[in-house]
Amino acid sequence: MQKVYADASAAMAGLLKDGMVIMSGGFGLCGIPEALIAAVKASGAKDLTVISNNAGVDGIGLGTLLETRQIRKMISSYVGENKLFAQQFLSGELELEFTPQGTLAERIRAGGAGIPAFFTKTGVGTIIADGKEVRSFDGEDYVMERGLVADVSIVHAWKGDTEGNLVYRKTARNFNPMMATAGKVTIAEVEHLVEVGEIEPDQIHTPGIFVSRLVHVPNPVKHIEQRTVRQRATAEAN
Repeated sequence: MQKVYADASAAMAGLLKDGMVIMSGGFGLCGIPEALIAAVKASGAKDLTVISNNAGVDGIGLGTLLETRQIRKMISSYVGENKLFAQQFLSGELELEFTPQGTLAERIRAGGAGIPAFFTKTGVGTIIADGKEVRSFDGEDYVMERGLVADVSIVHAWKGDTEGNLVYRKTARNFNPMMATAGKVTIAEVEHLVEVGEIEPDQIHTPGIFVSRLVHVPNPVKHIEQRTVRQRATAEAN
């Protein structure tokens, strides 16, 4: 099975449609599948439900899909860096399913593992639990959360081989591995594409069985979400 495609648009061809559910990896701007997000934008698919820790920032990452009004609903845990997100949510244009970060991670992991639901203490007694089943275990209340599965998962990896075995680098190993398992179809963009056998088996984070399509995206731009600088201390003259 040929998994490597010429570019991001080719890798997404035939998969995108209005109203679908997409998982998008990354945390802030770290490890986001920017080339694949651009392909979603170019497709014009709309009324999308996007599952992602956050929605990028204005003009970068998923923020570009907010600009084109292609996202109808976000399932996220943090959206504080995106002014357009806030504007669309407060005006009623954008639906938001707010989920505690650890719960979001577990919902995705559960979906990838075939677990339809689980119970957690996080959110009990808050609006997070509104409308959800609450059950007592050993004298403690827990709220039921549903696992998440996407029509398409898009992820970013540092290295991948032609069979789809993936390696993530440092902080970019955030939501990407679990999302790769929770998509009916998973597409990965990789910075370094190598032949099968060139990655040590013990180094593989996502086995290729989870990855349907690949695109080589060398030298991607590494955006800095919050740049903090200070003046260098001036050495005292002798």
